[in-house]
Amino acid sequence: MGDVISSHLDEGRRELISAQTREVMGEFGRLYEQQYAVALFNKVRFDIEGGAGPQPQLLHRKIPLENKSIFSGSLFHYLEENKKWRNRFVFVPDSYNLNFYDSKAAHDRHLHPKGTINCAGYKVLTSVEQYLDLFSSSSLPGMEAKVGSSPFLKCATQFPLILWHPYARSQSFCVVTEAEQRKWQAVLQDCVRHTNDGLTEDNKVQTPAFTDAVRLYRQAQGHYGTWEMMCGVPSQILANLVMEGLLPELRELISPRLKGKLHERQRNWMLISDAVYSLVQGQCQAQYQAVVQKCEAACSSLEASIRCDMDQIISSKEHVSNKIREVVLPKAEKLLKVSIQPYISSILDALMEPTSRGFSEVRDVFFRELVDMSKNSLNNGTKEAVAQHMEKISMLAFHPVKMQSCYEKVEPLSLEGLQQRFDVSSPSVFVQRAQILMREQMDHAVYTFEQILHQSLESQGTEELCKAIQRCQDRVIKKFDYDSSTVRKRFFREALLQIFIPYMLKQLSPACGSELPRFRELIFEDFSRFILVENIFEEVVLHSVMKNIMMAVKEVAVQRRHNLYRDSIVLGNSDPSLHLLGENPSIDWTEEYGGAQEEAEPAGQAIEEEEGGESQRRRRRMKQVVSMIQVEGSPVLPNESCMEVPSVDDILEEKDRVFEENSDEHDQDRSASPSASENVTSVDEEKAKPEEQGREEVPLKLQSAGEENSRPMGEPQLPCNQEEAPEEAPKEASEEASGEVPEEASKDASKDASEEASEEASEEALPPPPPPEESLPGAMDTDPEGPPEPADLPLPPHDNSEEAEGQEEEHPEGRAMSVAAETETSDE
Repeated sequence: MGDVISSHLDEGRRELISAQTREVMGEFGRLYEQQYAVALFNKVRFDIEGGAGPQPQLLHRKIPLENKSIFSGSLFHYLEENKKWRNRFVFVPDSYNLNFYDSKAAHDRHLHPKGTINCAGYKVLTSVEQYLDLFSSSSLPGMEAKVGSSPFLKCATQFPLILWHPYARSQSFCVVTEAEQRKWQAVLQDCVRHTNDGLTEDNKVQTPAFTDAVRLYRQAQGHYGTWEMMCGVPSQILANLVMEGLLPELRELISPRLKGKLHERQRNWMLISDAVYSLVQGQCQAQYQAVVQKCEAACSSLEASIRCDMDQIISSKEHVSNKIREVVLPKAEKLLKVSIQPYISSILDALMEPTSRGFSEVRDVFFRELVDMSKNSLNNGTKEAVAQHMEKISMLAFHPVKMQSCYEKVEPLSLEGLQQRFDVSSPSVFVQRAQILMREQMDHAVYTFEQILHQSLESQGTEELCKAIQRCQDRVIKKFDYDSSTVRKRFFREALLQIFIPYMLKQLSPACGSELPRFRELIFEDFSRFILVENIFEEVVLHSVMKNIMMAVKEVAVQRRHNLYRDSIVLGNSDPSLHLLGENPSIDWTEEYGGAQEEAEPAGQAIEEEEGGESQRRRRRMKQVVSMIQVEGSPVLPNESCMEVPSVDDILEEKDRVFEENSDEHDQDRSASPSASENVTSVDEEKAKPEEQGREEVPLKLQSAGEENSRPMGEPQLPCNQEEAPEEAPKEASEEASGEVPEEASKDASKDASEEASEEASEEALPPPPPPEESLPGAMDTDPEGPPEPADLPLPPHDNSEEAEGQEEEHPEGRAMSVAAETETSDE
């Protein structure tokens, strides 16, 4: 791989990449400095004059994911370096980045992740065909990929999950069941959705300066429409800006030099594009930081000038605006009447139908959760029971699986027939924005409800707990309806502006752009940093169309089918006592009400916490929004392993496909013993805590019903008679792990299982029986001094689960007769 990149990205081409990056960043830096001063002026003016919109009724959580992680689980990940699939433990923190570890034990010991993926700009695909379609459209000229001709795209299972990026390397995953695929798809889409919404609106100066500078740069290049790659952090957006013009040039230079078969040329081009993207992003990050530092250093002096001359700056801007309006407004109104007004209602309907269905589904999901809690309170009317339920729904907005039904309602949004006319690259820009707003509204509703309910629980007992929940529910639902209406109307106005303004600017710029320079003479030199004629021109165009958009949204609000409040209905600070609760932190329901039900900490864990200090305590308290994804009835993936599955060249037909372990040097060094080479146990597992091993170990021996009920959940399930484990166990365990069950063992499995269960049921009343001549298939050779090592391979195809259930359901009298018969045999 390194040879491919180094041979096609020599010093000359790297210098070409750096030169083009400097050129783009130089022009962007000039625009950013101009827009920074304008944004600072607008921010100071807003602080002085005010002018906020309708006050929200729901409370807003300040730090939504404090001490929270999103999810963790295991996936098969395709490694491009060695063309192999490896089982990776995936952990997603509150940043929504994907962190990969060799095993769960490596994550629990806080080791550095093997890799991290920022999902901004990616698309989640669930079939190889979708990936090949996108890859062909963005690949080299004349390359039309086919499924059968691309071995490096073969998946180890029937359920792939592919993260595709137009510039970066694609990331391929797979799971073993369709249900897992759907759940992981929801999780990955949530990661993409969150990281695409990367620029925070809290920064009132840097964010508008950055977005306006990017927009003006693209307009200078002739691109006026919406842009899908306006996603991620600033360095990613700037890298996308550079790659937009750089990649076609590199494609023309490199494509004739690529050799090999079709799939090799495709793979090599993807690797080259990824290397270029990483190089450009690093350079953009350094140069952007230099521009920001320069502007921040001059911020204090600029703000002092603005506050000193605020009235004069405003008067000068109004004077110039009137002059520009006289020139631009007649042309804008003519264009508006002919090309905009006929399409406002149709575009608004296309936006409102799916968006309103999505917000309605958010309301329904929230309502159903509260109804379930009310029903549970009737059966178990204690504060502890309510706290347990509230702990589950407190992070409902950030649960991608539960919110998936809401997000799916918006995905049918389509602007077909209007995209080309108004230069809309894709409706996904509006879909993702609506989904982010839906998640925010859900979190506001949940946070408001838990604050009101917590206040109610403190002021009264448990006699009328169900009624208290009902009152809080009705109170929050009304506030949600009002805020939902306000948010949707604002979203519709912003979406229409994003569609119409670029189109109008593109049509008016040739006629009006040549007249704008003469208006600069009307601006005093001291105010020229805060008043730009290009910005005033855009403001005049915006105000010309804003009146029509406001009128259209107002007319639609009258129709009850969209459940929107009229503009005349304005709720002020109708609940002042509620907003006082907004200053409270998020409630830890488990700690406050569920302390008596929590299990005591092990002594070793308490000592480790004292030694680890505050950081260790914070990690232990971190809660996970989504539990580890494991579909019932599916094979259990060994989270503690780094199991390999066959490389793409060795994948068999679907009916014969199995996961085989590759015995490379790394796995041979970590092998437990030569006789049990199939069961590879990593050093991480040997150092893992016993309770962690017990939680993830797959029990391979039968237990009596009494033992299963008496053992606490999560405690390691050790095979009985560890001290007297026969020597044949390792051999048989390895045979079963490889899918080959000995003939004799398979014949006597039922008899041995019955004897084993009988021994465990009477081990207190009878002396220890002699060691059996043959162990159950799948038994493991254990160490008398410690717990057994977890299996490092997936479950074998042969499964005696039905047979085991039959043994466990045996009548007690039958078990007693079996024990008596065995006692007579041992005495003889």
